[in-house]
Amino acid sequence: MSFRVGLALVFVAALVAGAGPSAASSTRAATPSGEITVAAASSLTEAFGQVGEDFESEYPNTTVTFNFGSSSTLEAQLAEGAPGDVFASADTATMDALDHADQVRGRPVIFARNRLEIAVEPGNPARIKTLADTVEPGVLLVLCAPEVPCGKYALEAYRRAGVEVPPVPTGLTAKDTLSKVALGEADAAVVYVTDLQAAKGDVAGVRIRARDNVVARYPIAVVEATENAAAAKAFVKYMTSKPGQSTLRKFGFLAP
Repeated sequence: MSFRVGLALVFVAALVAGAGPSAASSTRAATPSGEITVAAASSLTEAFGQVGEDFESEYPNTTVTFNFGSSSTLEAQLAEGAPGDVFASADTATMDALDHADQVRGRPVIFARNRLEIAVEPGNPARIKTLADTVEPGVLLVLCAPEVPCGKYALEAYRRAGVEVPPVPTGLTAKDTLSKVALGEADAAVVYVTDLQAAKGDVAGVRIRARDNVVARYPIAVVEATENAAAAKAFVKYMTSKPGQSTLRKFGFLAP
């Protein structure tokens, strides 16, 4: 072996030896661990409950805590500095508000879609078949508040159907709105298909014709103020992965 070749091999070996611990440290540092708080739309409650368990199994050193509520309320809380690492909204407009204020990292990703359905009492005693039937005299309708995504979507569906909506009681979230029908306090509500699926027989569903229905798009993003970026990014990535998407399908969500 020539002197030059030998010297080159020594030099390369030194570089590899020097890079080894650093590379390993970098890999360890990027491995998700620690706690994260995920602020998520209430319609994601059941699905994310399962996703949280699966994510913690995938990354045993992590703990996921959820803060469920209306997307608009969660956005306002995060904008005011409430703790949170990931935000999952039921509409793009609410996410855009945080994005435009530079309060999320990177571009939000659409990870799921949803549709609306009419919730009625089991057996459908009011004989509701269409959106128009929900505003007939004697029918007590409840909708999500107009400032939250499910309320905006519902009003758009009525507009498409050419049905004028009179003043009606409202709920702050889809879950709250649906509960009025489940408790017998209302005859009908317009909420997400996934909420009816989660209700497991407490209410019945009436489909909204396709030309009137509205598709909800769910974006997710890492919150700019996160103190655990590695775990937050891993959670966002997990939601678009095959296991995450498979779980969402089981709970009635549509592909992105």
